[in-house]
Amino acid sequence: MIIPLAHRADQTQEYYFSIKLAEVRRLQAAGHDIINLGIGNPDLMPSPNTLDALIKSVQQPTAHGYQPYKGTPALRQAIAKFYGHTYGVSLDADTEILPLIGSKEGITHISLTFLNEGDGVLVPELGYPAYRAVSQMIGATVREYPLLEHGGWQPDWNVLTDLVTNNESPNRTKILWLNYPHMPTGAPATRDLFERAVRFAHDHKILLCHDNPYSLILNKKPPISLLSVDGAKEVAVELNSLSKSHNMAGWRIGWMAGAKAYADAVLTIKSNIDSGQFRPLMDAATEALTNSDEWHRERNAVYQGRLDAIHALLDALGCTYSTDQEGLFIWAKLPDSVESAEALVDDLLLTKHVFIAPGFIFGPKGNRYVRVSLCLPKERIEEAVKRIK
Repeated sequence: MIIPLAHRADQTQEYYFSIKLAEVRRLQAAGHDIINLGIGNPDLMPSPNTLDALIKSVQQPTAHGYQPYKGTPALRQAIAKFYGHTYGVSLDADTEILPLIGSKEGITHISLTFLNEGDGVLVPELGYPAYRAVSQMIGATVREYPLLEHGGWQPDWNVLTDLVTNNESPNRTKILWLNYPHMPTGAPATRDLFERAVRFAHDHKILLCHDNPYSLILNKKPPISLLSVDGAKEVAVELNSLSKSHNMAGWRIGWMAGAKAYADAVLTIKSNIDSGQFRPLMDAATEALTNSDEWHRERNAVYQGRLDAIHALLDALGCTYSTDQEGLFIWAKLPDSVESAEALVDDLLLTKHVFIAPGFIFGPKGNRYVRVSLCLPKERIEEAVKRIK
């Protein structure tokens, strides 16, 4: 006998990468050398001072007990200094920063905090699958808004306005998810975009949730935070993390930044779900946030050196792509001769032992696209090019 599942478990599919990586592991176990360019799993190391701080902290007898739900004061202060130096944004370390076990956790906590069943959530038609999945698990109503391919993958604000339901509706629109530099398309963030988004949130009394993990990866201009826009703190929160920017994906260190009222509300939910983070991880993250600008430039130089190889791989597949993308991936359009992204990905994995991500997992509009990661050494990418050719 199997106990019936909750509706959310019936309606939610296992994360695509969870399924596909299991297939990759089976092929590896069978002796195949798989070149995995599908996921954004940084292969570079955290800074040496970060590792030293971890080792020092883990040896302290007091480091292994429960920690504050809001993280250590030192971590929050380091995040505040990081935001001041990186984005020119002033944050109160005591009231406007909530550390998280990765920003993916924050998507769930924010949704649990602000959404009732049936409430509307505006999700980009191409984006991180968790925005949609978590909203659906909670029972919210997902409304996709279009991104203009020939307009730099910017939101279509006219359609967005039409999708909003007012405060009198039983299914009023509560949240708008935004993510720039954009994943998967690599579209850069701009101040004009953020200013328009903040105005939109004020006009429609919507919580604007900006997911900002890629602003320091191959950025061609100084990085921008949504919270640098006047009036943003009144209507917006921002998620950020060390996963991509500091090579610490498996450490699960992220945070939410925003007004005290929003941070306190999310803490109410979070404190009933987890019991804080491991102290040595927070101590090491505190140190990582002091990494110099030169450290970030050196990391980006490595990624820049891999771009030519990635472009050669996409050229070998006959794909087209923009060269002004930012972030950890390259987004590319398939040639008309290719049946579908799914068919291409499966063929490459089984016959060439090269794995790239199909665009459809980020939304139906991605059916004719693929996403390739920069998270392997240049030599491995060049080997993938040879196999494909």
